[in-house]
Amino acid sequence: MPEDLEKRYLFNLQLFAEEGDTGEKTEKATPRRREEARKKGQVFKSTDLNAAVILLVGTVTLYVSLTYMITNLEGFTSVYILDRTLTDFTNEYIYAMYIEALMLMGKILMPVFLATFIAALIISYLQVGFIFSGEVLTPKLERINPVEGFKRVFSKRALVELVKALLKVIITGFIVYSVFKKYFYIFPRFVDMELAYTIKVLSVIIFEMALKVGVVFLVIGILDYIYQWWEYEKSLKMSKYDVKQEYKQTEGDPLVKSRQRQIQREFAMRRMMAEVPEADVVITNPTHFAVALRYKYKEMEAPVVVARGQDFIALKIREIAQAHGVVVVENPLLARTLYYSTEIGDLIPEELYQAVAEVLAFVYKQKKRVI
Repeated sequence: MPEDLEKRYLFNLQLFAEEGDTGEKTEKATPRRREEARKKGQVFKSTDLNAAVILLVGTVTLYVSLTYMITNLEGFTSVYILDRTLTDFTNEYIYAMYIEALMLMGKILMPVFLATFIAALIISYLQVGFIFSGEVLTPKLERINPVEGFKRVFSKRALVELVKALLKVIITGFIVYSVFKKYFYIFPRFVDMELAYTIKVLSVIIFEMALKVGVVFLVIGILDYIYQWWEYEKSLKMSKYDVKQEYKQTEGDPLVKSRQRQIQREFAMRRMMAEVPEADVVITNPTHFAVALRYKYKEMEAPVVVARGQDFIALKIREIAQAHGVVVVENPLLARTLYYSTEIGDLIPEELYQAVAEVLAFVYKQKKRVI
């Protein structure tokens, strides 16, 4: 192939490998990914579930406090309307009645407002917990991008919201129709009823409608919550490449970690070998194990293991010991026992005192030292 053609078709395959490594998002989100999403305000919740709970709590509270409301309304009308004549309606009187009416409205509606407010706080906390993030308030250009807006309008989420809205309208219409049909016979009789009794009958009808609608909305809200959870989990999924990259960021590159461990082992090995010349004796297998001991009877309770090794390391310990005049004693059973029962820096086990003492006595005799 000519050189110019070869250059024309020459490309970096690593670019494609890097892109292909991202792969399909099939892995579950890691705790770090979830935490980052939460910090950005990316949490899942069902607004339909919130609305259903608020509707049910408000309806029940309104029905339970209806007698309390009617009693307060009767007191207000008897004081400010029924016991007065039209000639008494001065500006001062109307102003006083207006203030009293505002206070009355706050008084009778406060239980409903308070109950729905607490219900909204509880259901929101149960769904997302306590979270505050300024990320959602940050201006983003894609929010005003008409192309992105068009995609959102015709997205799967928009289709789901449309289906839910149509379903709620149809169900609500059916419930209202069925309840009105059930109590239709009683409406003509309202003309002969007292106002208080008429209000009570209407409250029963409205309560039944609101309760049925609230229960249906609660079911829809639970289903929506499950869907929101599924969609949220799907949006957080990661590819295997993403998981590897996150692992590198949190735990470090495996190659780097491996190199660090190797350096640590080499440093520990050099430090251990540096202790061998200070040992009093090296006990060997003779070829497979070697354990170096040091004992200063005025400073130590028992002999200390300053070096230990197997095979190649054992050979190096023997070579260093011989080069520095440290006595090497062959005792296969004691060497194996010390190797498997101690670590570097450990005192020898108490059950080996006698055997080690005999070895040290032999060493000191060899060196003509007196304990």
